[in-house]
Amino acid sequence: MDKLTISQPDDWHLHVRTGSILRTVIAHTARQFGRAIIMPNLKPPVTMVDQALAYRQEILEALPADAAFQPLMTLYLTASTPLDEIKKVADSEFVHAFKLYPAGATTNSDAGVADIEAAFGLFAAMEKYGVPLLIHGEVTDAEHDIFDREKIFIDTKLNKITAQFPALRIVLEHLTTQEAVQFVEAAADNVGATITPQHLLYNRNAILAGGIRPHYYCLPILKREQHRLALLQAATSGNPKFFLGTDSAPHLTSLKENSCGCAGCYSAHAALELYAEAFEQAGKLDKLEGFASFFGADFYGLPRNTATVTLEKSAWQVPDVYGSLDAEITPLRAGEHLPWRLV
Repeated sequence: MDKLTISQPDDWHLHVRTGSILRTVIAHTARQFGRAIIMPNLKPPVTMVDQALAYRQEILEALPADAAFQPLMTLYLTASTPLDEIKKVADSEFVHAFKLYPAGATTNSDAGVADIEAAFGLFAAMEKYGVPLLIHGEVTDAEHDIFDREKIFIDTKLNKITAQFPALRIVLEHLTTQEAVQFVEAAADNVGATITPQHLLYNRNAILAGGIRPHYYCLPILKREQHRLALLQAATSGNPKFFLGTDSAPHLTSLKENSCGCAGCYSAHAALELYAEAFEQAGKLDKLEGFASFFGADFYGLPRNTATVTLEKSAWQVPDVYGSLDAEITPLRAGEHLPWRLV
């Protein structure tokens, strides 16, 4: 197959930051996606509906003039989130979910929830009002191996949440393990999951084999090959529980390439092309439209996009960097050739 046309996709997990970084990256997402769930882990975090609306306006003002892209906002859950803020989200046209970061799990997560069970009252309100809970599913205790943190979170935290709140709408973000796939497959229909392009295309050798490669370092971290294969099977299966979420995370090149490089892969420049590469490798290009364009919208109760996008088999070289000066970002696969191009 040399050309593929699908309904316009959406990105159900995206970081765009703010200021000069936002202005550098937002056009990459807008050229291919109709909508995106915007992560709230700014400094300071976006914790209130009014803050989310202001952030949404900043994003809209940074878009190219002809872009029809719509940002779907989220709030950062904290131990002090007011219960009435959950009702405000349920009533909001523009704010769609809460994001749960276990404290210390990833970038700008210090204000996250340290005691998950202490947040059960908030989960009860979300269940009552039908507000989705988006979960970064890792424990953060120092004694746990970084490669085991997702599985331990499922075993010790997530099983309790789903048992206590069976109707709570949950998205387990950026799956990385076979165990996470199995959990989502076995869960009720109100539990879904996003999968990133890097976790479909790469295992942990991409970070460590032949030297440290910081632009492949993300959290949750890439895992063994058996886990990548389980994710690829889930994404290409046609199961509507699994849908596209890039977790594209722009960081300055200087912050990635230093003695303590930060976590996050920047993939928005070629997100759909990277997914197409993964689906083609699995022999399942016919399953890309459901994963990219239908299942996430259905889960969130939003209409499917009516526009289309076209990919063609035409190799192109990814630039070494995007942006300049105070917003220089090294993309995933910098300097390499990709086999698919968005027309």
